[in-house]
Amino acid sequence: MVAESVSVGQPQATSPGLLRRVEAVVFLTVFLDLVGFGIVIPMLPFYVQSMGGSARMVGILLGCFSLTQLLATPLLGRYSDRHGRRAVILLSLLANAVAMVLFALASYEKMLPLLFASRILAGATSGNISACQAAIADVTTKQTRAKAMGRIGAGIGLGMVLGPTLGGVFSGLGPWVPPLLAGGLALVGFVGALVAMPETHPPEARVQAKSQTRWSALQDSPRRKALGMVLVLFFAVFLSMTTLQVAFALVVQARLDWGSKEVGYTFAVVGGLGLIIQGGLIGPLARRVGEFRLLIIGALLLAAGMGGLAVSQHAPPMMAAVVLVGVGMGFVQPLISSLASQVAAPTQQGAVLGLAQSCGGLARTVGPVATGWMYASLGTQTPFLTGMASALAAAGLGVLLSRESLEEKSR
Repeated sequence: MVAESVSVGQPQATSPGLLRRVEAVVFLTVFLDLVGFGIVIPMLPFYVQSMGGSARMVGILLGCFSLTQLLATPLLGRYSDRHGRRAVILLSLLANAVAMVLFALASYEKMLPLLFASRILAGATSGNISACQAAIADVTTKQTRAKAMGRIGAGIGLGMVLGPTLGGVFSGLGPWVPPLLAGGLALVGFVGALVAMPETHPPEARVQAKSQTRWSALQDSPRRKALGMVLVLFFAVFLSMTTLQVAFALVVQARLDWGSKEVGYTFAVVGGLGLIIQGGLIGPLARRVGEFRLLIIGALLLAAGMGGLAVSQHAPPMMAAVVLVGVGMGFVQPLISSLASQVAAPTQQGAVLGLAQSCGGLARTVGPVATGWMYASLGTQTPFLTGMASALAAAGLGVLLSRESLEEKSR
């Protein structure tokens, strides 16, 4: 199929049909990514324990995923600026399928090294989120971007609902079944994107992008100070989120005697909240409340939820804290991506969003290892208190960004 393209710098001219196609394929891509991710995260501590690993090993395994994601994301973002978004999306879906097959083999054979290989490959190609966000930025205006980024968040939310649910339900058939199912879904997504994905980044924009270095997106940004704060914001937000991914399964196993099924359903609740908020509420709320205020509110809710997880000893307060975390994440995730795209030059959308995702990847690299160490060495409360502090820092950065924006408008 010959891919369509849109005019550089002219998102307002994008036809509604093209916009819907781009949103649909991007939604499918991130949804399938998060199905695989959602299957893995709730069950990963139990997989590692079954293979003789410890809490520290869980953190190291997640850190390997995030390290390769950290290294690959800016490269994939820059590649999408030079060669188009479509190629990156297709490559990532195909590699995700291979990674899930490796994960299934590792689960079947009880081979921890193969499990590491699976997560490293998945991390290296999961950086496609920057290409997906750049494709959305290519075909939207500043006024419609938060809502469109919310569509990406909805795909993430739905994947985080279905993934943990599949993991919990189908793990009874064998630990290899859920990842194999996720691999099959990724192949379906690859075929769908191959047929339906238009190219949103035209050749003239790619020519301009070829002269850029990896860090030129930051150096050449017309709003370097705001971009710097957005990058730190990404780090703070994702550092808080990794706490839930690593420590939650361990703490509820210790405090409530929960297993993989209960943990999977809890992560599905978090994903469901993200789906509801990012799939329909984020656009109207951003217009009514304002993106900066909503970002600050979301970060404060995330902080409150992390504090609740630190002290809860029973299921009802634990689930109330999970709800706060889910709502906070639902607000924050699409807004930080929208802000990153707004401080980028039109020819650097992929590079800037890739750089921002790399800052999130750095947090996901450092965070799991630190969380596993804190949980084992400093007590079960410490990781969640650290996550609360990171969320509060994100709220503070939201305030600073709001002031920076006001200063920019007054000039």
